[in-house]
Amino acid sequence: MTLKVSDIGEKELVRYIISHSSDITPDDTAITSFKDTNLISTCDMLIQSRHFPENMTYFDMGFKAVTVNVSDLAAMGAQPLGFLLSIAIPKDFNLDSFKEIIDGVLKACEYYSIPLIGGDTNEASEIIMSGTALGFCDKPIRKDTYNMGDLIAVTGDIGLAALGFELKSFDNVYVKSALKPKARIEEGLILRDFATSATDITDGLASELYEIKKDNFGFMIYEEMLNISEEYKALAEKQNLDYLDLILHVGEDFELLFTISKDNIEKLPIDFKVIGEVTDSDVVELTLENGFVERVKNKGYEHYVSE
Repeated sequence: MTLKVSDIGEKELVRYIISHSSDITPDDTAITSFKDTNLISTCDMLIQSRHFPENMTYFDMGFKAVTVNVSDLAAMGAQPLGFLLSIAIPKDFNLDSFKEIIDGVLKACEYYSIPLIGGDTNEASEIIMSGTALGFCDKPIRKDTYNMGDLIAVTGDIGLAALGFELKSFDNVYVKSALKPKARIEEGLILRDFATSATDITDGLASELYEIKKDNFGFMIYEEMLNISEEYKALAEKQNLDYLDLILHVGEDFELLFTISKDNIEKLPIDFKVIGEVTDSDVVELTLENGFVERVKNKGYEHYVSE
């Protein structure tokens, strides 16, 4: 039988590429030694029909194209250096709409203090934006350098965007999180002096935990520590959705997931939420509010694979 890419999914495709190139860093970004520091580089592609909700403005599309790339820099604790944008649009695309996209890109670059330094344009049947973000960092935060007993934390509430995608007609914090995501670049710069590891949550909490998991290490997440509001649970129920599934398996939060030693947790000068701990269980688990423990499935957003 001939396999298709949809039979294995995006993560396996990436693993194939990494296994055939000894120069690729298996982390949120590439890390390249450069003079007395490290060049941190990353690229991310967004396609209109897959990554932009129908109610997202062209301005917010442009802003998000920068955010998704800067979020990877934040996960490494990198100082932004420059941003390049390649954009493809239909030939009959409205000029004012194109300018709105670029306005969003430029406003995001200003917000993150990362100048737009180049790129490319082309024609396509829908909007496609591929960004490349560059930064530098002496000691990048790797995503698998945690230790047994470290605490697991996030820089903010997670699952907001996942619910927001289902509430397109409402003007609230959930929709705002889905349509106007922000990268945690300042938090990343601070975390490099405190965290033992870090990554950003784009494909869902569960998926990211499995992505950073090492052999003989495990993670225990506590539902009680997630501080899920009753409003969140009620809104999810109205949509016939499982609130834990939204939080664990959807993503698009762009919060930073990080580990930190118990000795350093009280010294951390940013807002954060401890949600669990690194264990020796060799599995990813969730302790429910009722005290029961269940295994967390390795499921999250993935290109090529139909849900």
